[in-house]
Amino acid sequence: MLIKTRGPLSAAELAGELGITTEGARLQLVKLAEEGLLQFESISKGVGRPMQIWSLTPLGNARFPDSHTELTVDIIQTIKTVLGPEALANVIKAREKNQQDKYNTALEGVTGIENRLTAFAAIRTGEGYLAEWRKEGDVFLFIENHCPICCAAATCDNICTSEMNTFISVIGEEVQVTRLDHIINGARRCVYKIQPFNHVAI
Repeated sequence: MLIKTRGPLSAAELAGELGITTEGARLQLVKLAEEGLLQFESISKGVGRPMQIWSLTPLGNARFPDSHTELTVDIIQTIKTVLGPEALANVIKAREKNQQDKYNTALEGVTGIENRLTAFAAIRTGEGYLAEWRKEGDVFLFIENHCPICCAAATCDNICTSEMNTFISVIGEEVQVTRLDHIINGARRCVYKIQPFNHVAI
């Protein structure tokens, strides 16, 4: 709450406000950072070690009241009602292209499945998806532990289809992508299996 209302702060500043030691404040900050709620920037102020200034991540900001979810759902329903399902499909398609262009630009020059998955997971985590990946045998699992667009996706099936298309576009055409778990269907997280074609069973 202090960081939200007063802006980025150092551990010492937070300690002073909370009446605890700087080390105690730092431990709490690190814990929140590990949960994806905070991030820090090192700033040099004269002689000595750079100072770490802490701020909220998008996920941290999402902990505070926000009506954007309701607004998004209302907009989707309004487009469908007023302009029709085809117009909504065109909007989702345009968003899909924008997403693909953004991700592919960010990953330009990043080669190899593992390198692309690492970079893509970092981007998606920054957007609130809490993404990670791991390798199991000859296949890769890309895991998104949170869906910041879940309400919108539940309102419009095309969004999840669009997300899948974007995922395939970003990872590359040399792999087969299959969704194993889906938050919309009640799963705890979304899990994608990525299998290079040379390992796909015939």
